[in-house]
Amino acid sequence: MYFDYEHLRFRYDPFPIGLAKPLMGDDLYQQFLDAWPDSELFKFMPELGNKYALSQKFNSRHYHDFVKSVPLWKEFHAWIKSDAFVREVMNVLDEHHLDLGYTNYPSYGKWLKKRVKNILQGKFIPKRPRLTARFEFQMMPADGGHILPHTDSPKKIVTMVVSMAQEGEWDPSFGGGTDVNRHKDIRYNFNLMNRQAAFEDMEVLDTFEFTPNQAVIFIKTFNSWHSVRPMTGAGSPVMRKTLIINIEPRL
Repeated sequence: MYFDYEHLRFRYDPFPIGLAKPLMGDDLYQQFLDAWPDSELFKFMPELGNKYALSQKFNSRHYHDFVKSVPLWKEFHAWIKSDAFVREVMNVLDEHHLDLGYTNYPSYGKWLKKRVKNILQGKFIPKRPRLTARFEFQMMPADGGHILPHTDSPKKIVTMVVSMAQEGEWDPSFGGGTDVNRHKDIRYNFNLMNRQAAFEDMEVLDTFEFTPNQAVIFIKTFNSWHSVRPMTGAGSPVMRKTLIINIEPRL
């Protein structure tokens, strides 16, 4: 409905991470850019690096009020929360040899119909896999913004980092790319519980540059170390704006 994965390509080592570009049609992408929330709604998150966030977790009231008040984001929120979105992502990943155990994720209606039929026939059907998705507005200043190396929370399954930038707005010399890291000390490469590390502890294997209308998509693993190194736009007022989408188990 919103995203196009036709050009999605993955690297698989040391963990699955890929790039979908372009992610949206130009007109739709511009609508999202024009409807970006005001900066005063965001919460500063120094414990994670140098970034600002607006989500159902951070500044929750402002987040929900904003999403409900803007039709574009309200419709997008409903889609992200739908089974259809989760099914779409799981099936796309499966097409790229990434079967997370949720391929052909069933809609609630289909699962319930099958469950009732099997109960009437005296058969057992396992519980429906329950996944949910959410999104966060995120900004980091070109002047020193960064996110420390980490592997993401254990409860996350998939993360999508959608760049939100006008053409020509971002100077590539500032940096801002998403680094694929490997810990220099193999003893700390296993990081299922998501401790943070220092930049100097990491070997950078690859970098997905920050460019407009793209999504960096990766799978949470025990070694999915990634980061955004301190950006070098000294004195620049520009923000690195991203939409972060997470898929995780529904408790």
